[in-house]
Amino acid sequence: MTKEECFYLGKIVSKFSFKGEVLIKLDTDEPEMYTEMESVLVEYNENLVPFFIERSSLQKSTLLRVKFEDIDTEYDAEDMVGAEVYLPLSMLPELPEDKFYFHEIIGFDVEDATHGNIGKVVSVNDSTAQALFEIKKEDKEILIPMNDEFIQKVDKKNKTIYLNTPEGLVDLYLG
Repeated sequence: MTKEECFYLGKIVSKFSFKGEVLIKLDTDEPEMYTEMESVLVEYNENLVPFFIERSSLQKSTLLRVKFEDIDTEYDAEDMVGAEVYLPLSMLPELPEDKFYFHEIIGFDVEDATHGNIGKVVSVNDSTAQALFEIKKEDKEILIPMNDEFIQKVDKKNKTIYLNTPEGLVDLYLG
């Protein structure tokens, strides 16, 4: 399985006990959805390796305490710290029509209320305080904040996002 077929679940941030347990910092708004998993994919030497879970429980809000099968010592657990954890895309819960996962909208056309078609979504930048649509129109890149006030509709069937951006925002990039 490749990373493209998976979604990022979180990162192993520390070992937890001398029995090989680790803490995974989950990158999700609903960590309780991931307490009953049977296995995860751990990135190890640039490969995704399946690890089976003996038991897991939430620690604080987004930390998942996990005991993997065959990871029985502090030394084994230490080797996993820093590794990223993934799950297959098929395990993502279905979202209502007006919500979307970032990976789902790559390639969608973007229609602005004022400017018409302003390009295609090539990426979502979520490393800033507010996530941004990265839109490509010919040789220009347009960055639009993912703001609920700007998003009029997401039409998954026709792969189109309808925006109503503030006056002048799109002109900054196209002007």
